[in-house]
Amino acid sequence: MHTPLLPFLAAAGGAAAEPPVWIQFLPLVAMVVIFWFLILRPQMRRQKEHQTKLAAIKKGDQVLTGGGLIGKVIKVDENYAEIELGQNMKVKALKSTIADVIPPNGTAAND
Repeated sequence: MHTPLLPFLAAAGGAAAEPPVWIQFLPLVAMVVIFWFLILRPQMRRQKEHQTKLAAIKKGDQVLTGGGLIGKVIKVDENYAEIELGQNMKVKALKSTIADVIPPNGTAAND
């Protein structure tokens, strides 16, 4: 049994226009843009702020080191900071290992 409608249906199904190739890349481009705005851009901004904090460290600032030690800066040069952790206890640390500068109005944990 041969139906004359079958060739017309087959021709109609194959005649559908395919979308342009560049539309297939839109989801990939959208993911890159979202990744840039949600992850890379804020991270670069935080890194820049941290670099400006490190560049502005001066004698007398209270700092938090990467190891979790809090101390007072005694001496600063281009790459190193000498930090007083306690009475007559001084350490020399790389400026890049300083995690944060504690604001002057911050209180110590033991006070």
